[in-house]
Amino acid sequence: MRHLQLVRLMLIFCATVTGYCTNAQVTTATLSGNITSTDGKTLSGATVRIFYSNAGINKTSISQSNGSYLVPNLRVGGPYSITVSYTGFSDKTENNIFLELGQNTTVDLKLEIASVSLASVTVEAKSKLVDNQRTGASTNISSRQIRQLPTISRSADDFTRLTPSASSTVNGTSFAGKNGQYNNYSLDGAVFNNPFGLDAPTPGGQTSSQPVSLDAIDQIQVNIAPYDVTQAGFTGAGVNTVTKSGTNTFTGTVYGFYRNEGLTGKKINGNEIVVPKLDQYQTGAAIGGAIKKNKLFYFLNFETEQRQDAPSAFVGRNASNGSKSNVSRVLEQDLNDVRTILKNKFGYETGDYQGFNYVQKSSKWLAKLDWIINNNNSLSFTYNGLDASKEKPAH
Repeated sequence: MRHLQLVRLMLIFCATVTGYCTNAQVTTATLSGNITSTDGKTLSGATVRIFYSNAGINKTSISQSNGSYLVPNLRVGGPYSITVSYTGFSDKTENNIFLELGQNTTVDLKLEIASVSLASVTVEAKSKLVDNQRTGASTNISSRQIRQLPTISRSADDFTRLTPSASSTVNGTSFAGKNGQYNNYSLDGAVFNNPFGLDAPTPGGQTSSQPVSLDAIDQIQVNIAPYDVTQAGFTGAGVNTVTKSGTNTFTGTVYGFYRNEGLTGKKINGNEIVVPKLDQYQTGAAIGGAIKKNKLFYFLNFETEQRQDAPSAFVGRNASNGSKSNVSRVLEQDLNDVRTILKNKFGYETGDYQGFNYVQKSSKWLAKLDWIINNNNSLSFTYNGLDASKEKPAH
């Protein structure tokens, strides 16, 4: 069965002045907090500068009358740094702030009254995501977790099952007891559901292919019951995925994975089995960087997977394999006799019943451009595709 799926084009325009994006689901993060003096007094009109130098982000906000500040629609990840200045007080800087997809990260800062002998104070710490800023039950999978946690299938499903409400019997697609078809999947803000809807909830399901390379994913968020108007369109879970973007620093990866039947077990519960044929390799590459530093960034990824495996673990019984547990009760000689009779007497060719493999192939690619127009506006362009096929038995 041939599957040619997914040539998708998406434009996302974010205007941070209004605090909203034209995309369908959340693709950004928010930074907020309160500016006070060391004796607890609120400081209104303080200048708050937010920097992510490697991504060309340089934003400025002013604290309100109650000392609070809010900067929405920020790119996920980091590290960010915040510098606060106020007349009569020493500047204060906090570094190593990492933002999570769809979350409001709170960073409160206290300023000390300036004196002649006291220079600017710099504090380095990792920001804490405050629970009272969450918008309902949700789980965030960071880029660090994606890099470090083990996965055999290199599928996003291996990480979405980190959600506490994920079913243990369904690979990361069923949440809170709901069928995976009731979920809403989004990629960089655009709907990413499987339009066919009979197998996997994302494209490429009938070919057992992943629609996007794991190496191209930056962060994943699983929302179960959000009280957020920007999260809608699902009765199961909302799974938001954002892809990587380039930075001022050029980066690149080349990777390859291979396994065959020699890497699988030969016994089940102490019983020896006939190990079916398996030959699988997966390889890809990704690069990212800046076309123009602090302005225009790119990210490119390509991955291909080739797999051959036997259609069944069972084989016909013969004199050498009779003691193994996955051997059929039917004799191999009987199967050969039936095939010969059908061919010679009736002209019917049955084909092989064992000793052949099904072939599975897939290629996927992603290209992304990010343009920092100015401090208030940005433009993102994403193009991704999947070409996959898988041989299956007749129904």
